[in-house]
Amino acid sequence: MDYPKIPSERWKRIIPIAFLMYTIAFLDRNNISFGLLGMEKDIGIGATYAGLAAGVFFFGYIFLQVPGALFAQKWSVKKYIAISLLAWGVISVATGLVQNLTQLLIVRFLLGFVEGGVSPATMILLTKWFPLNERSRANGYWYLCIPVASIVSAPLSGLILTFMDWRWMFIIEGMPPIILAFIWWRMIDDSPSEAKWISKEEREYLETTLEKERQEIKKSTGTLKEAIKNRNVILLLLVFCFLQIGFYGIGLWLPKLIQSIVDGSMMKTSLLTAIPWVCAMFGSIINSKSADKTKDYKWNIAIPILAGGICLLLSVWLGKENPIFSIAFLSLSLGFIFCYGVYWTAVTSYLTDSVLSVGIGTINAVGNLGGFVGPYFVGYLISTTGNFFVGEVFLIISLLISGSLAMLLKTKRNEETNQMVETNAQVGN
Repeated sequence: MDYPKIPSERWKRIIPIAFLMYTIAFLDRNNISFGLLGMEKDIGIGATYAGLAAGVFFFGYIFLQVPGALFAQKWSVKKYIAISLLAWGVISVATGLVQNLTQLLIVRFLLGFVEGGVSPATMILLTKWFPLNERSRANGYWYLCIPVASIVSAPLSGLILTFMDWRWMFIIEGMPPIILAFIWWRMIDDSPSEAKWISKEEREYLETTLEKERQEIKKSTGTLKEAIKNRNVILLLLVFCFLQIGFYGIGLWLPKLIQSIVDGSMMKTSLLTAIPWVCAMFGSIINSKSADKTKDYKWNIAIPILAGGICLLLSVWLGKENPIFSIAFLSLSLGFIFCYGVYWTAVTSYLTDSVLSVGIGTINAVGNLGGFVGPYFVGYLISTTGNFFVGEVFLIISLLISGSLAMLLKTKRNEETNQMVETNAQVGN
C-alpha cells in the first residue's frame, strides 16, 4: 500500500516521548522482579506473597482505567500524564523505604493506582495523531517500551544490586519519572490542532483522515451499548485477559525462571533475562508492520499468541537438561506473544470517539486482572509444588486459550460477506 507523501513530524516527536515515558513506567513496575530476590530474605516473604506483591499492582491499576481515559479525552492527555509521572515517581522511591509486607503491598497498590490511567490515556493520544494505516506501527513502536525497559532494567538492576541493596535500586530507578514530567509538559500536545510544530499539510491530512475514519467506525459501533454488544469487542477483552496472564506470568517471574534453568551469578541472570525481551522487541516490529500492510488484525494476533504458547511448552519440555534450547524457546515465546501494538489497533478500529475512552479503559481494567492472576498463581503453584513446572503449564494453557479466542474474531471481509448475505436474504423475503 502506498501511503500519502506528507510530512511526518509526529513520528519524531510524539512516539519518542511517549516511548520514553512508558519505558520508565515499566521499569518502575517490573523492577520488583529483581527486588524480590533480596526482599524475600529481608522482609521475610515466600513465593506466594512475592507473587501477591508483584500482582497487587494490578488491583490498584484497574481503578483509574476508565476515569483516566475520560480525563484524557475530555480534559487533557498532556496534563493527566504529567501529573501521573510526578505521582508514580514519588511512590517508586517510597518502595525502597518499606519495612514489612503490609507496607510493600500498600505501595505496590498505590503504584498501580497512579499508573492505571496512563496506558489508556496514551492510546487515546495516539488515535489523535496516527490514522489506522499507521496505527499498528505507532502502537507497536510505543509498546517497544516494555521489552526495552526490561532489557535496560535487567543489567541496570543487576548492576545496582551488585554494589547496593534492593532499597537503593528502587530509590535510584524512581527518580527519572519526576524529571521526565517536565520534558513531557514541554514536548507533547493533545492534538494536531494545538501543535505549532507541524506543517499545515500534515495537520490537514491528519484532521481529514481521522474524521473520515471516525465516521466509518461510527456506522458499526456508534454507541456504548452497540460497542459492548459487538462480538469482536467481547472477544478482544477475553483475548487480552488470558494474554495478560501468560505475558505477566512469564515477565514478572523471568529472572527466577532463568535461575531455575541456568545456575549463575546475579549479573549472569540479569544478562540472560534480557535475551527474551530482545526477541519481544523484534517480534513487535515485524508483526506491527505486517498488520499495517494487510489490515488482518485477526491472524496477526492469533498466530503469534498460539506460537508463543507452543514455544513455552517446548521450553518447559527441554528444561534444565537442555538449557540453551530451553532459553531459546522461552525467548521465542516472549517474542511471539508481544503483539500488543496490533491488539490495540484492532480495539480502536472497532470503537468510535464517543465510546473510545470508556471502551479502552474497560478492556484494560478487566483484561489487566490477568496481570494479577498470572504472577500470583505462578507464585502459589511454586510454593505448593516446589518448582516452576505446574506454573508454566498454567501459563501455557492461558496462552493457548487466548490465541484460540483470537481465531474467532471476524475480519472486515467476514463482516462484509455476512452483511451481503443478510441483505440478500431480506431482498429474497
